Parts: sequence; C-alpha cells; structure tokens
Amino acid sequence: MLELQHIGFETDDNKEILHDISLTVSERFVAVTGPNGGGKSTLAKVIAGIYKPTSGRILLDGQDITDLSITDRANLGISYAFQQPVRFKGLQVKDLLSLAAGKNTSVTEACSYLSEVGLCARDYVDRELNDSLSGGELKRIEIAMVLARGSKLSVFDEPEAGIDLWSFQNLIRVFENMYEQTRGSILIISHQERILNIADKIVVVKNGGIDKIGTRDEILPAILGSADAGSAACSVLADKVEGVRA
Repeated sequence: MLELQHIGFETDDNKEILHDISLTVSERFVAVTGPNGGGKSTLAKVIAGIYKPTSGRILLDGQDITDLSITDRANLGISYAFQQPVRFKGLQVKDLLSLAAGKNTSVTEACSYLSEVGLCARDYVDRELNDSLSGGELKRIEIAMVLARGSKLSVFDEPEAGIDLWSFQNLIRVFENMYEQTRGSILIISHQERILNIADKIVVVKNGGIDKIGTRDEILPAILGSADAGSAACSVLADKVEGVRA
C-alpha cells in the first residue's frame, strides 16, 4: 500500500505546485483526474521519485521512501510510465524489456509483452528506441516495459496519449491483465471517461490539492456535471465524441 501524508511540493523559485496531499493507494485501479495545470503529473513524479516533496512523507508498505531515488523506489516495486516516453538511442526494444524484467528476457517473452500492447512482435523486438519510432509506438513499448517489470505499484501518466489508433478497450484490457498478473495497484493519470470508469477510486486534483475523492459512482457524475471541472469535463466530452466517430 502506498500512503501519502500531507505532501507538498514547491519549485526552486518557491512556486507551490502541491499542498497537503494525503492519499492512500491500495485499490486495484486508482484514477487521478482534474483540470490541466492542477498538479496531477507533478503528483505522479513525486510518487515515482523524480521529484522530492518539500513537505510530508511517502510510505510504501509502511516503509518511509520519501528520500529514496527513483532507482531505489523501482527496486522496491514502483514503476512509472512517462506522459512523453523517453527515447534510448542504441538500445533495442528487447534489451529494454530485459532491463525492466531484471533478467535476460527471451525473444518469446519479449514478443508476448509486445503482443499484449498491440504491436507485431517480429517488427519491433529488434528495433532501436530512436527517432524511427512514433510517439504512439514508444508509448506502447513503455507500457510493455511496465508489464515486464510486474510492479507492486504502476503509475501511468496519461497512457492514452498518442495511441488514438489503438482502441481504448484494448488499453483497458492491458491494465486488467496487468493486475491479474501482478496483483499490484495501478494509478492512472487520465481525463478519459472510459479509463475513469474502471477505477475503484477517483481522485480529483485541483489547484495543487485534492478537491474530491471517492468511488467512480460518487465522483464521475460530479465531474461530468460540474462547471468547476473545466478542462476535465471538456476532455471527457471529447472522449465521447471520439468514441462515436470510432
């Protein structure tokens, strides 16, 4: 279980981004949503260890990990998928999956992970992670990397970005399969209603703090019906329109 206790974060020029965030993550799927610029991605980076909070504590299964690096947190079982995946020139897809799994992954295993995210394995397993790959391809490979790692807690920052040609239903299936394999919690930063609909708990982050928290039945109607939801409501509406087009 992940526990955030009164987390705050300020930039080097003393701009407050997060304030007094207290949250537990023990459910299967937890979705974090809210207006753009509200602090969602910063919160994800604080959990992963990319940013160190300026106040509060972070506990993983009772252990204080507040001061641990992203590498140390990864070793304890926290995986993080960037909103914009990183390119690793000179590194092949199979090598990346091996690094994530912590072992020399066989071609068969690598192909299995790639197939899970809708990629034809024979076309990608030996590809280099460079500019020849599109953003959507990199996003799927990164999700495959998290699958290979099998973490206690997997954090995804807007995983739907860049994969518009790949159905949301497949993305949701990947998350469900990931849970079945790892039994670890999955925290997803997202505006999309179809992702929010699988969440056991929804957290609305606004102006750097928690605005609402509860089950999807409690929170989703409030997001859809509240003018204060702003960008989040617009994104959900856009998702519905895209679904109709599909």
